[in-house]
Amino acid sequence: MTRIMLLAVFFLFSAGLAAGEAVPPNGSAMIFSSLERTAATVRTISSDFVQEKHLSMFKTVLTSRGRFYFSKPDLLRWEVTAPVASGFVLKGEKGRRWHERTGRSENFQISQEPAMKLVSDQLFAWARADFQWLKKEYRITVLDESPVSLRLEPRSAATAGFLHHLLITFSADGRYVRSVELHEKDGDFTRIKFVNAAVNKPLQADLF
Repeated sequence: MTRIMLLAVFFLFSAGLAAGEAVPPNGSAMIFSSLERTAATVRTISSDFVQEKHLSMFKTVLTSRGRFYFSKPDLLRWEVTAPVASGFVLKGEKGRRWHERTGRSENFQISQEPAMKLVSDQLFAWARADFQWLKKEYRITVLDESPVSLRLEPRSAATAGFLHHLLITFSADGRYVRSVELHEKDGDFTRIKFVNAAVNKPLQADLF
């Protein structure tokens, strides 16, 4: 479950910076600055998503669907609705998770669970488009400027152990991520597509 969540979190939105051949280094900096400025105007995001798991050992693509909600500064809900309901909510330093198969729902402290701490840090860094933090974690290559498309290669051994690289494409206005591909070391990959996104719409408090 933790690994699935770690793969899922990269949907939202390095000492050195690797620039794509088509984009000069100063162009990369301008793109990141633009995304950060745009992210600063985003208070809430909600979106449906479709997650496709492509496994080399199977011909059939494993598909799941769900819904995501984010509200600044530190409220987030990620839930899979089909084929099996599961998910988690982050609210400041507290969290709650559930799974339909076990019928269990449990609360937890993020600070006491390293895996969820990693999930939390990644989620909120992407949601805020915090490229200063992200460049410490990934080598970032700009693949395209319009819409912005990025390739990220993990720096940390823990993440690089299973994740080879990410491909991320933003919406035309840069306010949210439109799609993510997570390519693993063994050649398997997960594609997450976000649809029906709504930005700065009121969210019900009981979602969190």
